[in-house]
Amino acid sequence: RVRAVRARHAASLVVLRRAARGPEMLMGVRGSRHRFMPNRLVFPGGAVDRADLAAPSATPLAPGTRARLERSASPALAHGLGIAAARELEEETGLSLGAPPALDGLDYICRLVTPTDSPVRFNARFLVADAARASGVLAGSGELEGLRFYPAAEALALDLAEPTRLVIGRLLAWLAMGAAERAAEERVPVFRKDWRWE
Repeated sequence: RVRAVRARHAASLVVLRRAARGPEMLMGVRGSRHRFMPNRLVFPGGAVDRADLAAPSATPLAPGTRARLERSASPALAHGLGIAAARELEEETGLSLGAPPALDGLDYICRLVTPTDSPVRFNARFLVADAARASGVLAGSGELEGLRFYPAAEALALDLAEPTRLVIGRLLAWLAMGAAERAAEERVPVFRKDWRWE
């Protein structure tokens, strides 16, 4: 029996802009040469690097966000996930949360773990930040093509990878919650297999 590939810790950042017609999310199409989800519309993100675990931040994660991340991560990894989300945002889109990044505006909405039979696996945490917290000009490294803010309805009408569709659905449910309801949510949904939340 082939041993399952170990899932690498990763972070993706949903940069959210509220518009009259509803929420809009910063997304881009991953290039055709990528091993993981080529030619797919995705959120900026990537694997946590060892250096992320001890990288400085202008502000720490908000207590609620940190507590939810630490249900499945060490304190160092929780911090590293925030750093990785900010770093990947800047690398892939040109937008910055500051230097060093301010992590206090990040919310944690869900986690997706790539199924065990996949050749490339990630244990990915999806974080959210308001677009007002990011500065810079959309450009990035070229890893993501066609970078722009997509209205949720437009994105959902496209041929999305199922995990991306799940995250958008979760985001819309999270946005519909009140502040007290969000604060009371100790555990975020986790997706592992069969396209069902745990």
